[in-house]
Formats: sequence, structure tokens, C-alpha cells
Amino acid sequence: MFRVGLRIDVDTYRGTREGVPNLLKRLEKHRVNGTFFFSVGPDNMGRHLWRLFRPDFFRKMWRTKAPSLYGWDILRRGTLWRGPLIGKELGHVLKAAAHEGHELGLHAWDHYRWQRHIERMAGEMIHRELIQGWEMISESSGMAPVSSAAPGWRITDEALLEKAKLPFHYNSDCRGTSMFYPVVNGQTLSQPQIPTTLPTYDEVLGRGGITRENYNQYLTSLMTPESLNVLTIHAEAEGGPCLDLFSEFLHQVRARGGHFVPLGELLLPTMPMGRGMIVRQKLEGREGWLSAQQEDGEANLD
Repeated sequence: MFRVGLRIDVDTYRGTREGVPNLLKRLEKHRVNGTFFFSVGPDNMGRHLWRLFRPDFFRKMWRTKAPSLYGWDILRRGTLWRGPLIGKELGHVLKAAAHEGHELGLHAWDHYRWQRHIERMAGEMIHRELIQGWEMISESSGMAPVSSAAPGWRITDEALLEKAKLPFHYNSDCRGTSMFYPVVNGQTLSQPQIPTTLPTYDEVLGRGGITRENYNQYLTSLMTPESLNVLTIHAEAEGGPCLDLFSEFLHQVRARGGHFVPLGELLLPTMPMGRGMIVRQKLEGREGWLSAQQEDGEANLD
């Protein structure tokens, strides 16, 4: 028996309205609970389209057939006018996730703004984004978020320090191999990091011989009882066009002795946990930089 931490990112209005209810039904059927990280402010994700001029992003969009995967309404959202406030209009979806026993976490207030501009955002602006998201989730669901997860796995030292001012039990802001306490300017922060350890669908599809048909087999082959297994899925993908694929994945993992849990259940009171820095990395299959747990001898891209 081994455990798999299930992180469910909800980036958009459509992902909240359609993807989350779809996932709630499938997860209930399989008796699985996870952690939903909600984006609750304006949906401006369509503004990412300008990145088509970047070769890496264009190749990813082409490789994953993004329009059919995410839908044109997501790809256009917020391009000509400010997108709808997700948490205000779809608070009942957050309530439903909490009612089903899932953990609720904050993904972002404005997912687009955080992912594209976090490295240039000052502490005051970061704090405002976090507080707005915290309050919206608390008001919409009746439950305060227990954790947070940075959009696109993009975090900065400034953002880590601002998160430390809020009562998050843990954060999931980076990629890595083990849980750890982050160190910023020589200071060890009290909120542990639970990194994503497994690749996402859009990162590996169409690369190295990975197809929709063998994706589940490939992903399950990466999980071992000895390792930290944390998977990130997206309400827009696994809750939409990839819903049946994800359902079959749940079957396959259970057949191998896997047990899905919310990320918070991976933290045990007596578990020894090291310290570490978070650095920027490039990851094949993903455009731009992301944050990662620093390994020995690893260079920082800052």
C-alpha cells in the first residue's frame, strides 16, 4: 500500500463551473478525496494567448491540442474585458467540494497575474492578492483555506514571506522530491512545502512516445511506495476532456495498491523533515521557469 497526494488545480471559471462538479462525482464514485486549490478572482486566462509568439509556448499548445483540451472560451477569457469573479459567482461549487470532505486551498486571486508577474510583484501587492483570495474562499465556502499552491509553480522569496503571515498549514508551491521547510534569507519558515513530484498531462503528452493511450501506464510506473507521490491534475483537463482517462487512472493506481489522500494527510506529526531553498528551474515540456526544491549542487537561475 502506498499513498498518493492528489492536488487539483482549478484555474478558470469554466473549470470551476464544469470541471469541479465532474470531478466531485468521479471522486465520490471511487471514494477518493483530494485538495482543491481554487482561483477565485477574475478569470483573465485568455491573456496568455499573447505567449503564442514564444516558440516554447506555441509548441506546447500545438502538442497538447490546447483548443480542444481547454476550450476556446477559456483561451479567450479576459482578453477584451475583465473576466468574471469566479468565487462570487460560483461559491456553491466551493461549498460542494468542502461538503464532500475535500481540503480547500487557495490557488490564486488572479491566476494570470500571479503566473505572469509574480517575479515583479512587491510584497504589498502579493499580500493583497493572498488576502483577497483567502477572504473569498472563506466567504464563499464557509471554510477557510488550509493551504495554498502557487500558479504555474511560480513562487518568490517575497511571496513565501507574505504567505507565512497567513495561517496556512502548508503550501505546495514548487516541484521536488520530498517535503521540507523552506529557507528564505537564512530564516526557516514554519509552513512546510509539499512539492508536486509527478509530471502533469500537458507536460508529457506528445513527448518521448507518450500518448493518450499509454499515459496512465507511464504515470503509474513513476510511483513507488518508497517515494513521495504527489500528483497535480487540472479541473479544466481531468475534469473535462480527460475525465474518463482520469477515472481509469484511479482504477489502475488502486489495483497497484495506491491510496489517494488530500495533501494535508501526507503530513505526520512525528515525521522528520529537512530544510531547503527553492530555486528557479527550466522543465522540459513547460514554457518558462518554475520553482523547484534545490538539490545539492544545483544552480539558481535568479
